[in-house]
Amino acid sequence: MRIRLPRYTNKDYIVLAVIILPLTILLNSVIFGMKYFSQWVIFSEATLITATAVSADFILCGSIAVLLKRRFPGEAETGKRLTLMIIVFLLVTGIFLLLLFRGYESIRFWGYVFNENGFVWSYVVTGIVNIFLTFLHEGIDRFERWKSNLKETEALKIAFRHSQLEGLKSQVNPHFLFNSLNSLSSLISEDEEKAEKFLNEMSKVYRYLLRNEEDKLVSIRTELVFLASYYFLLKTRYGQGLKIEVAIDEADKEKFIPPMTLQLIIENAFSQNMMSKSSPLVISIFSDSATHTIRVCNNVQPKKVADTTDLEAGLDNLVKKYQLLNQPEVLIEDSDDKRCITLPLIFNQEEVLP
Repeated sequence: MRIRLPRYTNKDYIVLAVIILPLTILLNSVIFGMKYFSQWVIFSEATLITATAVSADFILCGSIAVLLKRRFPGEAETGKRLTLMIIVFLLVTGIFLLLLFRGYESIRFWGYVFNENGFVWSYVVTGIVNIFLTFLHEGIDRFERWKSNLKETEALKIAFRHSQLEGLKSQVNPHFLFNSLNSLSSLISEDEEKAEKFLNEMSKVYRYLLRNEEDKLVSIRTELVFLASYYFLLKTRYGQGLKIEVAIDEADKEKFIPPMTLQLIIENAFSQNMMSKSSPLVISIFSDSATHTIRVCNNVQPKKVADTTDLEAGLDNLVKKYQLLNQPEVLIEDSDDKRCITLPLIFNQEEVLP
């Protein structure tokens, strides 16, 4: 069984390792005077005892610091947290010093007798050290959080770029272009007016993809406009085999999601399921104002795919993206005949953007 010591920062015990010997020697110099350095036995025994007491004091104060950090985690509560930490640390350290001085006296350690003046000076010195360490640990904690945020920001950029590439795959790759142009070619000879409409919607899809390449969030209303154009292209290709039903409350259309989120889920659905006029793939997109979410559900009609195809890569990336945005979890619920994906709605861009 591993014992996990409390940590205010990842550098707590490095700091302890640096200060313990100098502080121990300083305290023992005050307690015993030159006698401390007169004999190796006295020096080693007193150093071991005092160092143990200092370590125990450090660990106890660290536990208290962690509790106060959990109780007052906010940036606005930093002043209150630091003030309470300093007050409590001074009280705890005073008790430890008193026990240390009286302990040496009670065991008659090399003839030691309690020295009040020495105790006061020791308390002043350790009090200053406590205050210094409190601000040092807070500074280290802020630096670690800054580094963590920096890493998360970089990870977020990578995730968004990967997501954009995943979202573009079905549109930009030659296979998609071939199908789109083939559909357009057929329409030109059959229905010029519909061919013009198809070309117009296709240009809207590409324009949206390029315009939102750097955006982290878009409104639901904007995403739905894009989705209508995307659905038109799919409808032209799959006909009655694909149906997309949308029911989003007007108020929810002003909220936000990452761009191409709905397109990714729809693409995932039709890439895994069979579609036909007699057994269409039906995808329902609707909002739930009570839970501030959007649910995307589709019937399940599995089709055979190559074992090497990673069909869930896009959804995995979407789940990761919401985690990096510090948003509630994306829920994926599967049953024998239905899959539902629940997306948390983001109220404003300031929630996630720096």
